This record gives sequence, C-alpha cells and structure tokens, in this order.
Amino acid sequence: MKFSLEAKDEKSKARAGIVTTDHGSIETPIFMPVGTAGSVKAVHQRELKEDIKAEIILGNTYHLYLRPGLDIIQQAGGLHKFNGWAKPILTDSGGYQVYSLSGTRKIKEEGVTFKSHIDGSSHTFTPEGVMDIQRVIGADIIMAFDECTPYPCEYGYARESMEMTHRWLQRCCDQFDKTEGLYGYDQTLFPIVQGSTFKDLRIKSAETIASFDRDGNAIGGLSVGEPHDIMYEQTEVVCDILPQDKPRYLMGVGTPENILECIALGVDMFDCVMPTRNARNGMLFTSEGILNMRNEKWKDDFSPIDQNMEGYVDNFYSKAYLRHLITSKEILGAQIASIHNLAFYLWLVKQAREHIKMGTFTSWKNEMVKKVTRRL
Repeated sequence: MKFSLEAKDEKSKARAGIVTTDHGSIETPIFMPVGTAGSVKAVHQRELKEDIKAEIILGNTYHLYLRPGLDIIQQAGGLHKFNGWAKPILTDSGGYQVYSLSGTRKIKEEGVTFKSHIDGSSHTFTPEGVMDIQRVIGADIIMAFDECTPYPCEYGYARESMEMTHRWLQRCCDQFDKTEGLYGYDQTLFPIVQGSTFKDLRIKSAETIASFDRDGNAIGGLSVGEPHDIMYEQTEVVCDILPQDKPRYLMGVGTPENILECIALGVDMFDCVMPTRNARNGMLFTSEGILNMRNEKWKDDFSPIDQNMEGYVDNFYSKAYLRHLITSKEILGAQIASIHNLAFYLWLVKQAREHIKMGTFTSWKNEMVKKVTRRL
C-alpha cells in the first residue's frame, strides 16, 4: 500500500491524498460504507459503485468468522470474490464487537474468549489468530487486534487496557510479518491508538503506534458515547503525533458534522453504520439539513430528495414518494434511503477534497456544518 499527499489546507490540518492498493486507488478524505457481514445493508454492489461512488467498503472479522465462516470464504477465493466487490476492502479486527459483548466475554493477556451471538458457542480471539483470520478474509487493509474501552472509563483500566493493546500489537505485527496473503495481492496492517479520553494516554499510545512504522494508523475508542468536543480534542492530540506521510483512520465516526470537523483535524478515513441505520428508520442526511421522512410535511413535496446532488440516482425520486414507501414499510423505501445517505456521505467527502485542493476548505466547512446539523 502507498499513500501520497496532494494538498493541505492552510487554515486547518485538512489534507487530500491518495491511498493506492492492489485493488485500486482511494482518494482521501474518504468515507467507507460498512458491510459488516460482507454486505452493505439494502445496497447492491452495482449501486455502491455507480450511484454511491464508493471506493472502499468495510467488512467485520467477528461477523464473517462466525458466518459464513472461514472455510466458505477461502473456498470462494477471499471476500472480494465471495461478495463480488473488486475494489479495496478494509476489515475491522473484531475488537469493537468483542467490546460490545461485555456480558459474555472474558479478556486475558492471551486473548479474548466470547460467546457467539448466533448460537452461544464459545470462541477465542488472539492477536495471532485474528491476523490469520484476516489473511483468509483477504481484505486490503486489516486492523490490529485491540481492546476498545467504554466511556466513561477509569484511568487505571484505560492505562492497563492500552498497554495490553500495545503488547497485542507487537504480536499482531510478528504474526503478520511472518505470513503471506493467500490470494496473490498485498495486504497491509494498521495499528490502533487507544487511551480512552485521557490526553496523556492518547499521547503515549500515538507515539507507541507511530514507532511501529506501519503503512497507516487508526484511532479507536472514540465515538463510544463521549461528548463531541472530547472526541475532537483527543483526535487532534493524536493526529498531531501520527506521521504526516501515512493515512489516518478514525474508526466508527460519525455524523456529517463529525466527519467535517475531523477532516479539519487531519483525519483521512472514516466509517460508520449511521447512514444505513438511520436510513432504515426514515432519517435522511442532505446538503441542506436532516429530513425525517415520516413527517407529514413531506407527503405532497414532489421535489428531489437533495437537489444539490446532481448526478446521483436519488434525484429520480421525490420526497413525497419516499415518504409513501417508508410509511408503507415498503422495502424499496429502506433501499432508496440507504443509497441516498451513503451517496450523500461520499458526496460530502468529495466536496471536502475539492475544497482542500482549491484552498477554500475552512470557509466551506464552517458553512456546511451549519447546514448539515439543522433539521428541516
């Protein structure tokens, strides 16, 4: 994997770059649609490519490991061939899912033992095992195994967890470096910065992660319930330490406002389930604000969902029609809403990229934050 910077904003820390993988290039800043089980919910791969204009999608190690299972994925020739997505893929290590299973998992130095949410069977993830699993899945970018601490979190626990995450990272790197990809293309490993909301821990973790000198770095343990100003503060602290010449991935973030503000702090890559999850509940993000499509006011509004997104498929549909589908609980309503929200997120980061290159990012960002946070 290679990363090259194309432009920097003079009034913020925003950057525009290109990540190059064996499955294609990714223009940053970028948003990655979440395809947890090898599928972005309610969206075809053709729509991801043509309408949403996605350049990379995310899969999840925990879910794919449990179902369909590694044997099926390996028989298919890896996740790219299994799900028919020929562009880059990133896989989460499963650390966040293990964190969310707090009632059914046990964390030890060796790894984490947990019970499947599908059938209750017991499994163990170790740093070495997670590297091997992600070799089988075959994503272009794979994540180190870490522990995601909750918010709020005691300082002592956050420190011990962070230190264990660093020890796990060494084991991940050792296993990754002594193995090879299974399908004839390169994979790269991203470490993950932890440290909860404590500045000194975040500084130590960022310095430690940077010392491993991998091709890119991730920031984890944020967007887990902490106030947005704390998220921004910790993100800025970490971005100021992580290398300038490597991509920075802020995991699980977020709202359009979060993404714009964190681009301004120097983040290059994002993912979040919010666009599709909110879409299925009738909430749409647009360039003028947030729409609740169940609202009565849209029932006779025959204007496009977002008139500013020229060239996207949702301009074919009116607000009135989409409201009808959603209130009627038609599956097509969830599909159109999901495609729209993802397309909007990709449109937003592409606009950010263009304004970074033109030198107008900060003023544009400040105006867009006002728009994307208002409810229409």
